[in-house]
Amino acid sequence: MAKPRHNRFDCSPGCAVEAAMALIDGKWKSVILFHLSDGTLRFNELRRAIPGVTQRMLTNQLRELEADGLIERQVYPQVPPKVEYSLSPLGRSLQPVLVALQTWGESNMHLFKGAGTKAAA
Repeated sequence: MAKPRHNRFDCSPGCAVEAAMALIDGKWKSVILFHLSDGTLRFNELRRAIPGVTQRMLTNQLRELEADGLIERQVYPQVPPKVEYSLSPLGRSLQPVLVALQTWGESNMHLFKGAGTKAAA
C-alpha cells in the first residue's frame, strides 16, 4: 500500500475524523470513489460519469487517491494505452461511508437546491 501523504495529526478527540477527511478532501475524490464502487472504470468512463470535472483535475485527483492507497491503477501495455482504475481494499472499506453520504445527501438535497442563487441575491 502507498504511504499516505497526510501524516501529521495531533491525536486530539477529532483526530480520526480529521485523518479520514484528509484522504477524501478533494472536490471530486468522494465522487470518484463512489463511481468506482460499481467496478473498474477507464479514465474517459470516469470523465463521462463526472461531467463537471476537467481532465486536469480528474488526473490530479486520481493521482492523489492512488498515492493515498485508495485506488489502484492498472496500465496495459498496448497501443493506444489502456489504463483502468479500481478501488483498493482500503478504498472499498470507505463504501459504507460513501453510501451514508449519498443517503444523507438525498434526504437533505432540498435544503441546498438553489443555494448558490440565494447567496447571490
